Amino acid sequence: MAFTQNIVANTNEVLSVLEKIHDLDPPGVGARSLQECLLIQLKKKNNSKESIINSINLIENEFELFSKKKFSRISEKLNLSQEDLKLVIEEISRLNPKPGGSITSEFSNNTIVPDFILSIEDGNFIVELNKRNSPELRLSNSYKNILEGYKNDPKKTKSQNQAIQFLKQKLDSAKWFIEAIEQRHQTLFQTVNAIVNFQKEYFLTGEEKNLKPMILKDIAEIINMDISTVSRVANSKYIDTPYGIKLLKSYFSEGMKNMEGDEISTIEIKKILQEIVNDENKNKPLSDIELSEKLSEKGYKVARRTVSKYRENLDISVARLRKEL
Repeated sequence: MAFTQNIVANTNEVLSVLEKIHDLDPPGVGARSLQECLLIQLKKKNNSKESIINSINLIENEFELFSKKKFSRISEKLNLSQEDLKLVIEEISRLNPKPGGSITSEFSNNTIVPDFILSIEDGNFIVELNKRNSPELRLSNSYKNILEGYKNDPKKTKSQNQAIQFLKQKLDSAKWFIEAIEQRHQTLFQTVNAIVNFQKEYFLTGEEKNLKPMILKDIAEIINMDISTVSRVANSKYIDTPYGIKLLKSYFSEGMKNMEGDEISTIEIKKILQEIVNDENKNKPLSDIELSEKLSEKGYKVARRTVSKYRENLDISVARLRKEL
């Protein structure tokens, strides 16, 4: 503040201003930590309610146990029954850990405009490039006419010759630019067609189990282009399919063999892993070793370390943090 605003303030003055900010809406704004954010919100509620009093006590004094979901220790230390603790957890779960998000979300536009549109007619794929955001480019006839006029003038001056050179250079640059854009569209079109044809079974059915293992190299070899070219397309482009708008990157995956020796995509394994976690007993969530065993029972031999990697890819917490009352 001293350097940027020419305001000299001591720590106590800054803290008193911060306290005023904590009174502003949305509740929790200006907090210095998640713990403080939750406390600010709780203290704005009805303090005479027992579940609120217990919630404040829990966040204020046993936040570390709460963050690690050590429910039995919390019950013991705060002398809460399981029913009381359940009410406390419900109160805290209704709080907003990111109150500032409600301000920014009003101005953000998260609509995805697909780059390609896939339709299927009588088992045939029709892929179109969505040119909604790509205006048609063309050379201006007026500049071409000016150039022709200068060229045909038998009494050209020095300045006219310079103008001819200038116009010719600019028109050539514009023509090259239009051709480059057209070439880019052609590359995009070839790449997406190769992906759609490679994953033909999936696009005909919409079943993720029909997704074949596919890496960048597979598509690069089909279209005879560099892997980096395919990577740039896959990482940034979306396709509108009968099964929703998807990032092209989501169709790429490594492969592994199941117990029958069939080559399967890791996408299928991740889907089954997600289903196992969704169906688990939340009072006693499955560890990575137990998840590995469950996958083996379904015919997918996956090591514990690989299960951990897939779990992290799916943004699934470790067993301890998935525990619920």
